[in-house]
Amino acid sequence: MENIYPIFDQVLERASKEALLKQKGIVLWFVGLSGSGKSTVAKALEHDLHQSGKITMLLDGDNLRTGINNNLGFSEADRKENIRRAAEVAKLFANNGIITICSLISPTEEIRSMAKEIVGKDYFEVFINCPLEICEQRDVKGLYQKARRGEIKNFTGIDSPFEYPTHPSIEVHTDLASLEECKNDILRAVTPLITH
Repeated sequence: MENIYPIFDQVLERASKEALLKQKGIVLWFVGLSGSGKSTVAKALEHDLHQSGKITMLLDGDNLRTGINNNLGFSEADRKENIRRAAEVAKLFANNGIITICSLISPTEEIRSMAKEIVGKDYFEVFINCPLEICEQRDVKGLYQKARRGEIKNFTGIDSPFEYPTHPSIEVHTDLASLEECKNDILRAVTPLITH
């Protein structure tokens, strides 16, 4: 850290940016198995927020892995680094008054705790709960079949663990409720937090 001189205390403060945008920054951290509906619900939520005049940023795990995280694999160390980078980027957006939606599997409590620690008070965990067997039936990307055949190693839920969140800010069940119901439940929970 030698020869680094941060100017955090000199940049335009967050309150000024939130006042300009007429909203409060937050990080909505969507957690769940592949195929649970994280991206689908996140996109629907972002669309509704946009329609109501809110400025948003959607950070999707697959999108991040084509850019800022394209040098990472799926080892435990790489998964941690994937989440660390995503959390740091999300924090930057939230500090600028942006409603930031992160859609990442985030498979372990340790990884989620790290994200929460990085993001701080703006972290709002959304557990997109769907049983593994339903996710496998959906298998929209064909990944579960490949994992079962051994073509994909360290696949979450198959040969890599997924620890169900113990204290999410909100939990929705995409196997029991419609997309609209899940989205609206989340919207109701976050609206008071993003209203300026």
